[in-house]
Amino acid sequence: MRAICVASAALLGAGALALAAPAAVAATGGERGTNSFGFDVSPTTVAAGDDVTLNVWGCATEVKVFSSAFDPVVIPKGQHSATATVGWKAEPGTVQVTFQCEREDGNKDLTIEAGRQSGHGQSGMHAQKGVKAGAGGTIAGFDPGDIGLGLALVMGSVGAAYHWSHRRTADEDN
Repeated sequence: MRAICVASAALLGAGALALAAPAAVAATGGERGTNSFGFDVSPTTVAAGDDVTLNVWGCATEVKVFSSAFDPVVIPKGQHSATATVGWKAEPGTVQVTFQCEREDGNKDLTIEAGRQSGHGQSGMHAQKGVKAGAGGTIAGFDPGDIGLGLALVMGSVGAAYHWSHRRTADEDN
């Protein structure tokens, strides 16, 4: 009898997590819209000389990626990402990154931030890059309301499972 209670609690918790998963996946970003393929640029804010990761999914052929911030990139068929380096002469502001899969294309914005010196200092060495704090992380782009709702669902299901399992044991003792 006790095993049934534990199994029920485990299934209830797993169900709550399964219901919360679609919201977490929807909050991860990326573009698809009217395109038959998806694409993304990470990070979305960079300085001249920084690298960006170009991600693509759902395209059966090679993907060509164009932008005024970096040289054209080709993501071969069967691969899902490539890296591009933003040119030192990239002007601050927002530029478009165009992903082309066969005859379809889609755009994603890339912001070039100001304030970076050229790549070489007076000593001829590359300028050191500082830490990019706040430019991503595991919960970047998540709404606090979404996180709170997910937490409430999980805690509610755990609390209900605890309540029902202890209620059964109290009834059995009498």
